Amino acid sequence: MELFENLSIERRDQVALVTINRPKVLNALNALTIDELARCFTTLKTDADVSVVILTGAGERAFVAGADIRELAQYTPEQAKACALKGQALCDKIEKLGKPTIAAINGLALGGGCEIALACTLRIASQTARLGQPEVKLGIIPGYGGTQRLPRLVGRGRALELILTGEQLSAEDALRWGLVNRVVPPDQLIAAALELAARIVANSPRAVSLAMEAVNEGLDSPLAQGLFLEASLFGLSFSTSDMQEGTKSFLEKRPANFAKP
Repeated sequence: MELFENLSIERRDQVALVTINRPKVLNALNALTIDELARCFTTLKTDADVSVVILTGAGERAFVAGADIRELAQYTPEQAKACALKGQALCDKIEKLGKPTIAAINGLALGGGCEIALACTLRIASQTARLGQPEVKLGIIPGYGGTQRLPRLVGRGRALELILTGEQLSAEDALRWGLVNRVVPPDQLIAAALELAARIVANSPRAVSLAMEAVNEGLDSPLAQGLFLEASLFGLSFSTSDMQEGTKSFLEKRPANFAKP
């Protein structure tokens, strides 16, 4: 994988740990960081040695504290729209990676940082994490998908409360709202993310990918259409070598040995 100015990538078995590395500015998203994340996830999508991606931020204070305001303040309306579309494209790339992504939220996840976390498959937060969409305090609105993914995750009322007040949620409140999957002590965050990733890696990569497709596509469809999609993907799973290995290993009472995708 290419070297990046604002990212570091570490491989641990079948897990890629991607760290946004701008701790002096709380890992704020500038144009270069967005571009590097897009290139990084494009590469990870086709990397057969990676089954799960963990995304986190450098330092102890922030996952991603938001957009780089110095850069943002200079935009014209046309440039702002282009910026939003680029950020949305990145979040779509993360959401539709075909592999699970885990946001390890080690501090502030605000604005674009919260939106990137929302695009991930799962979210684990440090006890010190705080999440929010404070854009209205700057006279703007969320632009990387926050107005769309947040209500789908926590419901319309709670999403509107968070977006319209611009306030931050504690990690425990984010857990109570369903915004994160679990909360752990700061020194256990990466270990918890790696442990969760390992439990996913142990399963069929093809089945994991198909299950994610069923959930992601089905949520945006009427129930009947979603059920038909589920049945179709269920049938498709029976055409894979993973299905043969999974059922055979169960009957033989041994761990499955699934092939890489």
